[in-house]
Amino acid sequence: MLITKTPFRISFCGGGSDIEDFYKEHGGCVLSTSINKYMYLSIHPYFDEKQTLLKYSENELVSDIRKIRHKIFHRVLCDMGVSGVEISSTADVPGGTGLGSSSTFTVGLLHTLYCYKGKFVSKERLAKEACEVEIEKLGAPIGKQDQYAAALGGLNFIRFHQDGFVSASPVLMKAEAYHRLEQNLLLFYTGTVRSANEILSEQKKNITQADKNENLRKMCGLAQEMKEALEQNDLSHFGSILHESWELKKTLAGGISNPKIDEAYARAMQSGALGGKLLGAGGGGFLLFYCEPQHQEALRRNLGLKEFAFQFERDGSSLVYIGDKYWR
Repeated sequence: MLITKTPFRISFCGGGSDIEDFYKEHGGCVLSTSINKYMYLSIHPYFDEKQTLLKYSENELVSDIRKIRHKIFHRVLCDMGVSGVEISSTADVPGGTGLGSSSTFTVGLLHTLYCYKGKFVSKERLAKEACEVEIEKLGAPIGKQDQYAAALGGLNFIRFHQDGFVSASPVLMKAEAYHRLEQNLLLFYTGTVRSANEILSEQKKNITQADKNENLRKMCGLAQEMKEALEQNDLSHFGSILHESWELKKTLAGGISNPKIDEAYARAMQSGALGGKLLGAGGGGFLLFYCEPQHQEALRRNLGLKEFAFQFERDGSSLVYIGDKYWR
């Protein structure tokens, strides 16, 4: 048996600029970090080598991998010609919560299958191929940030160049400031999940509108400013940029926020948070806040939502267990 783990991510600023319709014209950038919550995938030869068993939120047992219903499993297994195996997936976080679960799964699946075939593949290649699977082959209306965040791991400033090339550089901070940032970020579950595709499809269409395009360009500027604030260990400025970016993000498409989310956000700000945002495309999932220690208990009390503890992680997609050798 082989087991991989691939981290989920938190995106701080710049989301939406990783969509091709935007970065081809202006270039894009995102500041994000991976966290110690993971998608785990295990693989081993199935008892009946003529069949393939997949275990996720459903179970699929097929004799022909072309009949797999799960879109990502279907595409990747067919592309890589892998059958006669049992693959199980389990995750620390449900899908539809804004932590990049779909792309985390795709990166993890590619990594798992390459390991099973005995092939070393760089993290950059895993991210690039995951983008090809989701965006080009399956036509998902998404960008490229989640795949790179999951594959590479760490706190990174990721650029999306006009020619389609993606580059990532770690954000350099003093250790003390890095740990304060980690401690001052609080994550709360809104209690709802959502499908991102509808919101992202609208956002993609809206990119051609002058005001939406301009706001997305401003968000790219804020992402750069946020990177510089962190490298100067100015965490208060980081918090205020987080707030400014959220205000701009809400203008990009309908459904990104709603009255319930707006009300919770207002309570958090009144309780002492310096800034925050809803993670992912919007509509539900997790609310993130930057809040200094002296205000954190008041924020927790006044918000009244389930807190989700996390830490930063730096490894990206990793092979964590190798059983008996059976490389193919």
